[in-house]
Amino acid sequence: MHIKNGFVLREVCGEQVIMGEGVGALDFGKLLCLNETAAWLWQKASEMGEFTVESLADALCGEYDVDAENAKADVSAIVNEWQKVNVIE
Repeated sequence: MHIKNGFVLREVCGEQVIMGEGVGALDFGKLLCLNETAAWLWQKASEMGEFTVESLADALCGEYDVDAENAKADVSAIVNEWQKVNVIE
């Protein structure tokens, strides 16, 4: 998977949000607020280019004190939300 072109993480009024920029996100028309961990995962996914739930869960375990099972469940839930709103492919 990878983040679709035109979607970026920005700070808006103290909140971390995913927003669409440019032609690739023309029909998006909304902002997605992320908590601290979800914003960290978005940044990590952006750095990786291509990512999987497993690769993000591994990165999460390396950064935070979380076990592999919980990390994979949390990452899977976040990635599913991103897929629902069509910001990754």
